[in-house]
Amino acid sequence: MIPAELVTKAHEHVDSGAFFAELAELVRYATVSDHPSGRVAIKAYLDEVLTPALTALGCSVETYPNPDPDGGPFLIGTRIERPELPTLLCYGHADVVDGHEGQWSEGRDPWTLTADGERWYGRGSADNKGQHLINLTALRLLLAETGSLGFNLKFLFETGEEIGSPGLDEFVEANREALSADVLIASDGPRLDAATPTVFLGARGSVRIALDVDLRPDAYHSGNWGGVLRNPATTLAGAIACLVDGHGRVQVPELLPPELPDSVRAALADLEIGNKPGDPALDDGWGDTALTAAERLYGWNTLEVLSLGAADIDRPVNAIPGRARAMLQLRYVAGTDVDGVGEAITKHLAANGFSMVDVTAEGSFLASRTPVDDPWVGWAKSVLDEVAEQRAAILPSFGGGLPNHVFTDLLGLATLWLPHSYPGCLQHAPDEHLLAPIAREGLVLATALFHALGRRGEGA
Repeated sequence: MIPAELVTKAHEHVDSGAFFAELAELVRYATVSDHPSGRVAIKAYLDEVLTPALTALGCSVETYPNPDPDGGPFLIGTRIERPELPTLLCYGHADVVDGHEGQWSEGRDPWTLTADGERWYGRGSADNKGQHLINLTALRLLLAETGSLGFNLKFLFETGEEIGSPGLDEFVEANREALSADVLIASDGPRLDAATPTVFLGARGSVRIALDVDLRPDAYHSGNWGGVLRNPATTLAGAIACLVDGHGRVQVPELLPPELPDSVRAALADLEIGNKPGDPALDDGWGDTALTAAERLYGWNTLEVLSLGAADIDRPVNAIPGRARAMLQLRYVAGTDVDGVGEAITKHLAANGFSMVDVTAEGSFLASRTPVDDPWVGWAKSVLDEVAEQRAAILPSFGGGLPNHVFTDLLGLATLWLPHSYPGCLQHAPDEHLLAPIAREGLVLATALFHALGRRGEGA
């Protein structure tokens, strides 16, 4: 059990405004990874924020170039107390998405942390600066209280997560020894909801699928040619409907996982999705209704239409367009074979009379997850349930995408993701914010996990 004085110090650190002030300093760095000025800010963030923070934890710190020219540098902090102790690997990403200046409510500046009640507004406040600051602070509080961690620490920061983590796989593969550990504890993404402490064990993967119906260079008058010229927009609508019907049900067996494991079903059995303030209303009858909402979101695959267009939708003319395009996205769980997604879709479309549709498939993050019955999972849940006001939820997979696979598949680690945000945080959008109550509780939860790991290392 975490000592009461550590809980008190964690609460005081947030309640006194000290954590807010530290986060404000982090937010002011405009570390946008897809903009040249962001690359300058990223270097400054590594040098002026993260390196001192890790050095203060007794870590040796080294910055590494990215093997992929499209990506930014990596940073590793290492503290070895004793070789025989368990080794913890932590992870965070220093980059953020575009600030969307001028689009925030109340004229807020995305690079200035602003408090409005329990909401702390600023780009990166939730994704990911606020989250890795909570973990760094928890480690600092533990070290100040006990004089040692009781485990060895390695902390990996990347700087290109928001652009798909270019070079991360190659870097981890080349630095296996430097990153070797017993378990990963990291924070990104949202909790199940604002009130529920959550541990998720992996992430769904993502494949983007471009459909292009390019039939002719010109548009032709719909009165003179309608009925005798194939309409690419109509064709595209039919092609999409034979992949995923009008009720969100995937029609291509190759795009679905082979099964929903009993362990995953059991972990999701009592989880309620939505119905919280700020959540959108769930749509009855959408998706595979043989599954619960939690199973559809965290244990199954979905095929979503991200964009769809032909001609000028805002100013249509009486003409059959020559071309129509759409971008779809397959969100998939571990166990799905996605190597032949493009081929499977092309074959399925041809079998349904849509051979004129060109298909391009491009993968992003890979799906991966730690087994629900892994001993580390039970350990983490028991620790969190001791200190949290509400029992922790265990999610087999995060609904979105994260580079979890580099830790499970390349480093062979159990992965425990303890998010310090919630689904309504507006990450990637104007008005991104961190909730103060989650920061307050999250600091206690992270400190409790790290304290328990240290006691585990001591054999207690």
